[in-house]
Amino acid sequence: MADFDLVVRNGRIFTPDGLVEGDIASTGGVIAAIGKGLPSGRRELDAEGHLILPGGIDAHCHIDQLTSTGARTADTFRSASIPAAFGGTTTLMPFAVQHRGTSLRAAVEDYKVRAAGQSVVDYAFHLIVTDPTPQTLETDIPALAAEGFTSVKIYLTYDALRLDDRSALDVLAVARREQMMVMIHAESHDLIAWLTERMLGHGYGDLKYLSRSRPIIAERDATHHAITMAELIDVPILIVHVSSKDALEQIRWSRTEGVRTYAETCPQYLVLSEEDLDRPDFEAAKYCCSPPLRDQRHQKALWKGLADGSIDVYSSDHSAFFFEGPDGKMRNGKNAAFNKVPYGLPGLETRLPLLFSEGVGKGRLSLGDFVRVTAERPAELYGLQGRKGILALGADADIVVWNEKKRVRIGKDTLHDELDYTPYEGMQVEGWPQTTLVRGEIVCHRGELFADTGGGRLLVCARPNAAKPTGQPVTGFDVTDNTMKFR
Repeated sequence: MADFDLVVRNGRIFTPDGLVEGDIASTGGVIAAIGKGLPSGRRELDAEGHLILPGGIDAHCHIDQLTSTGARTADTFRSASIPAAFGGTTTLMPFAVQHRGTSLRAAVEDYKVRAAGQSVVDYAFHLIVTDPTPQTLETDIPALAAEGFTSVKIYLTYDALRLDDRSALDVLAVARREQMMVMIHAESHDLIAWLTERMLGHGYGDLKYLSRSRPIIAERDATHHAITMAELIDVPILIVHVSSKDALEQIRWSRTEGVRTYAETCPQYLVLSEEDLDRPDFEAAKYCCSPPLRDQRHQKALWKGLADGSIDVYSSDHSAFFFEGPDGKMRNGKNAAFNKVPYGLPGLETRLPLLFSEGVGKGRLSLGDFVRVTAERPAELYGLQGRKGILALGADADIVVWNEKKRVRIGKDTLHDELDYTPYEGMQVEGWPQTTLVRGEIVCHRGELFADTGGGRLLVCARPNAAKPTGQPVTGFDVTDNTMKFR
């Protein structure tokens, strides 16, 4: 009789103690043993000497989401989760969005229905709050946090999404009390609106001007402002999709002041540049995102931040639209101005191979850095620690066998999504997942999908350790040395 449900043999396994040569076994969906010459399994898989890494956690992606402009993103949970799995991701963390005038609770319940039975990988939801009514603040957020939705995102820009300072502080205060992680989209709304109005008025509406309409100083200013609010409330924040050296410097500075500020960046800010916005025939629309793409000076700073720990999380910020069609990039015509193009890039399948190839493969990152920002830290910061993002006894058997020598030229026809383009067309990477397992079940192997149905589960997230208040529960204020803080 077999000792284990599954044994993956003959690999180089990345454990918390470093690389271990041997086998890894699972039973009941969790890791049961790691070592050499393990007893037999009901099923066996030969890793052929390749790397065995924890499944990736994509902690920032937009799936089957209605945007504030009325367009819906291109994916269903099934069509998004399949390419994610082929790219080595075993956990997705998209957003349940509250739109103005609607219920946060209703948004979550609707999202549960959309995801149920669809995803081939596990998933959890972040909350997006745009309408912090008393019902939202006093009832919905606390109840949802207790149910395992322990992260909330707010925007400092976009007319239909942004919170003013008082509303943002209300959300931060509730998040502190409920021990939640707060994600912040940090761009200065009024600065961008002022610039956009004047640029369009002077005829600078071409897509190549997008990066100038949302300049680095707008990101730096809003990042500092977000840090200021977090310092007042004494709550951890995570600045999403950091695109510039300037914003990263604000985050580094805040940490020296004792503010619990965390950072995320994305593949587009590492391998694409603002030069991609200067393409003919509306091709530049494929590269429009927010914050916009930057130049190589900022790319170098972000690579350094990933290596030195200043950047905690590497996510796709996947927000996919078809190029054509009623909700596509061309929904407002081929002559649309930079502010009339749906922002967002696809990247679920390419996220990890790009980082592995450009980071580990080119000596910018160690293998430990790669695992830290793609698996370990997302699990720690979003309440999945010990279950996801790690190959250790008792953790979920989310296992990816990496063929670190496999070369792939990325193209629309080589990927497993249903989109009509990729912004990474023609890029060659070295290193690609060969096999992806979720809780010990093979989802895909050697380019073939094995998951016939959506076996992914909705995860209950714990309250992140990083979100535990450093002081007492909020009962009033202390005023000392001209500083007011919660106590």
